[in-house]
Amino acid sequence: MLAATPPMGWNSWDCWGPAVREETVRRNAAFMARHLKRFGWEYIVVDIQWYEPGAGSYQYRPFAPLCMDGFSRLVPAENRFPSAAGGKGFAPLAQYVHSLGLKFGIHIMRGIPRQAVHAGTPILGTSATARDIARDSVCGWNTDMYGVDPGKEGAKEYYESIFALYASWGVDFVKCDDICRELPREEAELELISRCLRGCGRDMVLSLSPGPALPEKAEVYRKTANMWRITDDFWDDWELLYDMFRRADTWASVSGPGGWPDADMLPLGPLRQNEDKTEWTRFTPAEQKCMLTLWSIFRSPLMIGGDMPGFDEFTLGLLTNPGILEMHRLARRSRQAKREKDEAGELAVWTADREGGGRYAALFNLGDGPRKVVPAVEPGFEQGDAFTDLWSGETVSASAPVTLPPHGAAAYRIG
Repeated sequence: MLAATPPMGWNSWDCWGPAVREETVRRNAAFMARHLKRFGWEYIVVDIQWYEPGAGSYQYRPFAPLCMDGFSRLVPAENRFPSAAGGKGFAPLAQYVHSLGLKFGIHIMRGIPRQAVHAGTPILGTSATARDIARDSVCGWNTDMYGVDPGKEGAKEYYESIFALYASWGVDFVKCDDICRELPREEAELELISRCLRGCGRDMVLSLSPGPALPEKAEVYRKTANMWRITDDFWDDWELLYDMFRRADTWASVSGPGGWPDADMLPLGPLRQNEDKTEWTRFTPAEQKCMLTLWSIFRSPLMIGGDMPGFDEFTLGLLTNPGILEMHRLARRSRQAKREKDEAGELAVWTADREGGGRYAALFNLGDGPRKVVPAVEPGFEQGDAFTDLWSGETVSASAPVTLPPHGAAAYRIG
């Protein structure tokens, strides 16, 4: 099964926005292969506007000329991705990523390029043109595309042609944007995208953005995609992390093999490198552990946002902790067991069954001051059970109090 466990990888957005370049992608891929691959990390994903030759910051250039082939399909900008020269597209970069034992992914926008529509360029496999299949359904934050009318002759051929192109490049992961929160208006286009991707002859994970996804459309997401965003862009802000507990509680029951609610990227280490080369995550160390603990027991996909070659020892340790990654891989039926406020602040408790036996428990101090808790905080945790602290790997007493720092977390394997 594709995406039998939540996908794990790296995405270029948090550091480079629309402006990432080939040398940066290769450098991050080499780092992942050397330091992270053996822990399950495998996807290297180039985010938005790889086809925009003038992209140089987080700001999109409205109506900028894009790189496109003769069949209305966007192709990599050769000034940013030199190996794409000569019509090779992303094939050489994907081949390099694959040579490291990793998988390669790209970002796309729903629809067909606006410049193809205005020029009436052809679509492979049909007499229809880009203008014939376009509809006035445009993204509110990016000007690159028009929507595609799934009922028009040529719409299916257009989407089949782009996924055939991506398959020829060796793409393993497609992040499709401007669609996840746009249901039900864009539901028919999503279903067409999903059918054409799955019929292209190559396995590709389909990831839907941006969020928040609609809980009432959970079955549509599961039917069409492998992961879907439950939030808008997630950044290194405690208020966003605090709110993720509510979102995770809403979506935990529909998470499972082949389909994963996505809490978005992990803003760790060096970030926003297009703006400031010294920029670092604003999360405290405790908040970083809190985030990794929640994402792992909830079983969100894990997509690193930081520039990996700049990681310090602490950041690398977070992402290679064997106990936390085991919980991410083996937790089943994850759920929020308790959420309470009292004079000491606010506490959340998540539990999960463990495939192969035993259970997991994660304790989260959501308050602004330190809080004492005992590992066996939830009824049903027996005092005689063996408790292993997943962050340290040590066996601990179920009844011995531990102090969680503000916004901190602890995680345990029980039994």
